[in-house]
Amino acid sequence: MARRTFMRSLLAGAIAFPFLPVTQPAIAAAHQPKALVLSCIDFRFVTALQQFLEPTFAQQYDWTALAGASLALAGFPHQADAAAFWDQLDLSYRLHHVEKVIIFDHQDCGAYASLIDPQLSKNPDREEQVHKDYLNRAYSAIKKRYPQLNVELYFLKLDREVKSILPANEIPQMAEKLKVNYGYA
Repeated sequence: MARRTFMRSLLAGAIAFPFLPVTQPAIAAAHQPKALVLSCIDFRFVTALQQFLEPTFAQQYDWTALAGASLALAGFPHQADAAAFWDQLDLSYRLHHVEKVIIFDHQDCGAYASLIDPQLSKNPDREEQVHKDYLNRAYSAIKKRYPQLNVELYFLKLDREVKSILPANEIPQMAEKLKVNYGYA
């Protein structure tokens, strides 16, 4: 009886084997990310983020998602979230030699609402300013540990608009460049 069951199983496997998909081995050398992306865990923005990143990075980025994105670097909801980000950045930098960190915060973030104000999203100007503040804190923390890395900051709106946030410490430098290069006061 056992022999008959074994033979049936063997026959079924022999019939099914040619139809199994052929997999290709992962090629480590071909994977050379250009950046580490930090985003929130909110599923509503995943497609918009991928569409925004695709033209420049063609899926050549490492991706870390933590609730609140920039808020996680401030240790919310736990210091372990900040530690997780620093561990991921360290690995991405050492193993993949990334040259850039890109942080995406977004409108109507539950992590921000739970820490700052449950009504934060009701005032879009205040909400964006709070995100700018935390994005700038994240920028400063990254530049302090990794001064050689470029850091880009973005704020995503519910309508999928991606707004670039200029780091606060670069605003005076930009103003000076405009003044020197273009005569603006």
